[in-house]
Amino acid sequence: MTPVIYWVRRDFRLSDNAALVAACKAGPVIPLFICDDIVEGHGAAPKFRLGEGVRVFADALKAAGSRLVLRRGDALSVLRDVVRETGAVTVVWNRLYDPASKARDTFVKATLKDDGVDAQSFAGHLMFEPWTVETKTGGFYKVFTPMWKMVRGRDVAQPLPAPKISAPQDWPVSDNLGDWGLGDAMRRGRDVLATHICVGEAAAQDRLGDFIENRVHRYDTNRDLPSVDGTSRLSENLTYGEISPATCWHAGWVAIHAGKSDAETFCKELVWREFAYHLAHHTPHIIDSNWKDGWDNFPWNTEDTPEVLAWKQGRTGIPFVDAAMREMYVTGTMHNRGRMIVASYLTKHLMSHWKIGQAWFEDCLTDWDPASNAMGWQWSAGSGPDATPYFRVFNPVTQLDKFDRSGNYARTWIAEGQGTPSDTALSYFDAIPKRWNMSPQDRYPQPVVDLAHGRERALDAYKNRTF
Repeated sequence: MTPVIYWVRRDFRLSDNAALVAACKAGPVIPLFICDDIVEGHGAAPKFRLGEGVRVFADALKAAGSRLVLRRGDALSVLRDVVRETGAVTVVWNRLYDPASKARDTFVKATLKDDGVDAQSFAGHLMFEPWTVETKTGGFYKVFTPMWKMVRGRDVAQPLPAPKISAPQDWPVSDNLGDWGLGDAMRRGRDVLATHICVGEAAAQDRLGDFIENRVHRYDTNRDLPSVDGTSRLSENLTYGEISPATCWHAGWVAIHAGKSDAETFCKELVWREFAYHLAHHTPHIIDSNWKDGWDNFPWNTEDTPEVLAWKQGRTGIPFVDAAMREMYVTGTMHNRGRMIVASYLTKHLMSHWKIGQAWFEDCLTDWDPASNAMGWQWSAGSGPDATPYFRVFNPVTQLDKFDRSGNYARTWIAEGQGTPSDTALSYFDAIPKRWNMSPQDRYPQPVVDLAHGRERALDAYKNRTF
C-alpha cells in the first residue's frame, strides 16, 4: 500500500493523536520530524527540550514497530523530497495556532495540494478550535472569564487510544539526531537542566496520574505556594504534545465528580492556555506587539541596562525575584506565582519593556509556549487582554511573606548568605555562564531599585500615559 507521511510537530504522543490515527487508517505510516527554520529559531532551553522530546518519541515509535524519520531544512522542500522518495500521496499533521506555524502550514497545505498530494490537518493541540468559540454576538472573546463560562459545559471528545502502526516496506533515509546539536546552545547548563526535565508520553501520563491522586484536592491553595509541590507541572508536557489537553481535562472532571472540587481550578487553567491560543489566532499581533492600542509610546526602557542584567542573573537584591529567576535557569521552569512577580517587577519596578522578559523566558523555559508566554507578559505589563490593572504593582517582599513565610523557597534557590547552601542553590552556579563571574561566596546584593520609589515611578508613568 502507498505510505502516508505523518508530519510530527508538537505532538510527541501515540494516544489521542488524530493525525496519527488517520494516517494508520490510510496505510503504512512514515512519521517524519522536520528541523525547519521555526525549530532553528527556538531559544536555548526550548530547543534542547524539544530535542529530548524527539529522542523519546523516536524510542516510543520504535517500541511500537515503527520509527521516526528526521530531516533538516525547509518544511515544504523536505516534505516534497520525502513524497518523491516514497511515492506517498497523503501527508497529515496536527494543527498549530501560533502565527508563524499557521503561515507555514497554510502555505505547505496549498502547495502540496497543487502538487496533487492530499494534505490534511487535524485538531489536537487544543480542546476547542479557536473559530468555534464565539461570544453571543459572534465575535471572539477578549476577556477570559466569559470564555471559561462558555466552554465549561462543552463536550470534549474522549481521548483516542493509540493506534496500531503499520510500517512501510522501505524507509527513507533519516538524519542522526545527535548531528543536529539541538542542545549545544545550553553549553554547560545542559547537564544541570537535564536532571529536571520530565520527557515523553509515559512520563507525562504518570505525572498527571500522580497529580490527580495526590495533589489536586488542595490545588486552589497550594498552587500559590512556591515551596510546595502543589501544581501539576504539566505545562512542559503540554508544550510538546506529550499529553493532550483533552486527556488532562477528562482526568480533571473525573476528579471533580469524585469530590475533589479543586480540580475545577485545574480545568480552568487548561482553558487559560486555550484563551492564549484563541487570542493568538484572532489577534496574531499579540505575539510580538502591544495587544492594546496606544501602548507603543509608553516609556518602557528597551535597553539591557545593569538593572535588567541583574534581573536576568537573579541578583536584584529582592529574594522572591532572584529565587524565581534562578529556579528557571536551573530547572527550565518557574512557579506561576514567581512568573507574575518577576514580570511585574521588570515591567513596573524597573520600567522595562515586556519584550525583554518575553525574550528571556523564550531562551530559558523548557515549557516555553509562544501564545502563553506572550499573553502572560502582556497581562503583567498592562498592555494585553484581561490585563492586571496598572495600579496593581506586586510588592515582591510582601508577596514572599504571604506565600513563603518560612523562607524555604528563597533558601532553596539563593546560596549567598547561607552557611550551608542547598544543592539546588549551588547548582545555579554550575549552570550559569562563567563570564557572569558569580560565586556562592559573594555577598547578597542590595536592591537595585528602592521598591517604594520603583512603584511610585511606575504608577506615575501609568497614570500619565497618553494614548
